Amino acid sequence: QVRLVESGGETVQPGGSLRPSCAASGRTLSHFIVGWFRQAPGKEREYVAGITWYGERKTYADSVKSQSTVSRDNTKNTAYLQMNDLRPEEAAVDYCAVRNAGAQDFGDWSQGTQDTVSS
Repeated sequence: QVRLVESGGETVQPGGSLRPSCAASGRTLSHFIVGWFRQAPGKEREYVAGITWYGERKTYADSVKSQSTVSRDNTKNTAYLQMNDLRPEEAAVDYCAVRNAGAQDFGDWSQGTQDTVSS
């Protein structure tokens, strides 16, 4: 089991940037993938990006690749999601999650943080 504590929940003006972090504890993340998800009000949770601890491989949803950058710091057991040029309609709750590299489902989730984009 991996415990994920997410830091974020900030307010930003349109066009601004946010960088929530996801700190993991428990198991080592060497064989895990960390995924970022966002859920807008009234919509389904959507996959944004993912990163592996081994090889630092990254994946992005096509709709957000140009705006977001996923990264991690193994020494801190922390992953990050850099989101740029945010628009009001992109306000959402962010979640991070982990899964085994060979598994299909993410098993452990963060508590979620609320992003607010307002002028």
